[in-house]
Amino acid sequence: MNKIRLFCFVIGCLVSGSLFSEDINKSFFGNVAIEGYDPVAYFTEGRPVKGSSEFEFIWEDAKWRFSSDKNKKLFMEQPKKYAPQFGGYCAFAMNLGKKYKISPEYFAIHNGKLYLNFNSDVQEKWLKDKESMIENANKNWEKLEKNK
Repeated sequence: MNKIRLFCFVIGCLVSGSLFSEDINKSFFGNVAIEGYDPVAYFTEGRPVKGSSEFEFIWEDAKWRFSSDKNKKLFMEQPKKYAPQFGGYCAFAMNLGKKYKISPEYFAIHNGKLYLNFNSDVQEKWLKDKESMIENANKNWEKLEKNK
């Protein structure tokens, strides 16, 4: 499984998102946002929870999956409240002006917003200086959005 994940990451870096909508970080197969994890659960349960295709909603050209109908409805009412920042790309990488994939288990909620990272090492660096990295990432995300 780790070799497959690494292969997918390398291929993803090579294509730099050209196969997918630039706004939302989606899986390689099926246009599923944040690898099928429930974005609402990060807030309500404080942990990553795998969503189900049974509770799916399309927003921003991506399939968002939820662990319950209740979470799906919460998201449908306020998607921007629950969607991860920077389109679900790695918050640390966005600080550097790059779009990198994430691992859904590496997350932080800061000031009511969900941030995702690539791995534990990256997240550790991000957490040490998150305020300035968020500021840089916001500027970089704004530039990337203007240049679409």
